[in-house]
Amino acid sequence: MNYIYPAVFYPEDDGKYSVIFPDLNDLATYGDNLADAFAMAQEACGQYLFTSLRDGDVLPAPTPLDAVEKDEDAALVNLICVNLDEYARAYNDKAVKKTLSIPAWLNTACENYGINYSKVLQDALIAKIQARS
Repeated sequence: MNYIYPAVFYPEDDGKYSVIFPDLNDLATYGDNLADAFAMAQEACGQYLFTSLRDGDVLPAPTPLDAVEKDEDAALVNLICVNLDEYARAYNDKAVKKTLSIPAWLNTACENYGINYSKVLQDALIAKIQARS
């Protein structure tokens, strides 16, 4: 599902941009340039919304673009769109339970050495994925 919130982009003297989301408790981020600031704004907004919904918070209604107040004339007001379905797929680290079968002798040896099956399996799967990338 797409969520759209206004963000205020404030140019800094060094060419960087500060970004504030007035509807999201003044959530703030910045970028080294305008393009970077837009990317960082999407990331910050996605993280905020994802966490808020995960925690059961009610999201505020977005302020209409023409009603957003800015502190400086040079500031830019723009809408930031975040697809939370895509964000959740990319950043959801909720553990899922999987069943595996291993030989009994290997199970005994792992228990004797205190080996954490989940950790070993995660490490091996990550290594496999990285090897294919």
